[in-house]
Amino acid sequence: MEKAKVYFTNMRTSVNINLLQKLEKLMDKAGMGQINFDRKFTAIKLHFGEPGNLAFLRPNYAKVVADKVKALGGKPFLTDCNTLYVGRRKDALEHMDAAYENGFSPLSTGCQIIIADGLKGTDEAYVPVPKGKYVKEAKIGRAIMDADIFISLSHFKGHEMAGFGGAIKNIGMGCGSRAGKMEQHSEGKPHVNPQQCVGCGNCARICAQDAPTLTNGKMVIDHDKCVGCGRCIGVCPFDAISPDYKTSLDIFNKKMAEYALAVVYGRPSFHIAVITDVSPNCDCHSENDIPFVPNIGLAASFDPVALDRACADLVNQAPVIPGSILDEHVKENPGEAGHHDHFHNVAPITDWTTCLRYAEEIGLGTQRYELITLPLV
Repeated sequence: MEKAKVYFTNMRTSVNINLLQKLEKLMDKAGMGQINFDRKFTAIKLHFGEPGNLAFLRPNYAKVVADKVKALGGKPFLTDCNTLYVGRRKDALEHMDAAYENGFSPLSTGCQIIIADGLKGTDEAYVPVPKGKYVKEAKIGRAIMDADIFISLSHFKGHEMAGFGGAIKNIGMGCGSRAGKMEQHSEGKPHVNPQQCVGCGNCARICAQDAPTLTNGKMVIDHDKCVGCGRCIGVCPFDAISPDYKTSLDIFNKKMAEYALAVVYGRPSFHIAVITDVSPNCDCHSENDIPFVPNIGLAASFDPVALDRACADLVNQAPVIPGSILDEHVKENPGEAGHHDHFHNVAPITDWTTCLRYAEEIGLGTQRYELITLPLV
């Protein structure tokens, strides 16, 4: 496979051009206009940020992308799927409240917000995974699959399980319904916390396998009957049902790549990454530690694998911010400093290369890229 083109511009500005204008020019140079947007529904997938976290992308970036889609004749909407964990984004109402609180609204971004997997995270499309080894049929938020064109707008940062969160994680994990997220995170099946269960029976009514039963006033899931679809997690109003988070990080990364392939396969897609506020953990945290490298820039490509690889290389080439968790870890383990893998040094249990190698293997893209740096200052 020939090298993919990844377009990049740094964070420098002048009196003649600001960052938002640089993003618009970057999209132009990277060829986003080659896509036929005419009257096409266009999903712009991003992370609205868990309230309390301040590292998520500002809505200003989303507005530039939405405005460009509209200028090209498309019908954009911002989207994300509900979270598996219990937080401020586990159902569509709370999720939209969180988005508004963090500054995302039709007024600030110029387009509507749609939570792709619906009110309770159960509105999903079953999407075949080409060459899928771990997932044969991905559970993707229906509104994302209903769109004609898919654009990922990713905050490139660290991640405590994947090593980093970039395009593939934004697409794969981010587009999974609550059941889809469970499938990626877990090899096991849901279980009921009896302290939180009130025996309402919602889980039993939604289950096609008759797995949940009422025992001594509490629901119990029969794992011999359960198929692990995860729909009970979405309908429980008391957050009493949760998955068994038992899966290797290797398989977690590979499932995420398979989900990303299911989302983009067979339709136009384009991918943008903003490498700023490179915090150690996911924007799903309700807090963010200080960045471990300086702000780097903006990148775009038609290839999500090449984009992630280029962003990872740019971060690994960047200096360490004094006082950051990376600085602390390197000082604690001086032998690791020469490895030049900032993500591994931040979270030693992770191996981000697994995801990219497997993504390349299944045909999501290539790690071989040509970095085209644009002198937009």
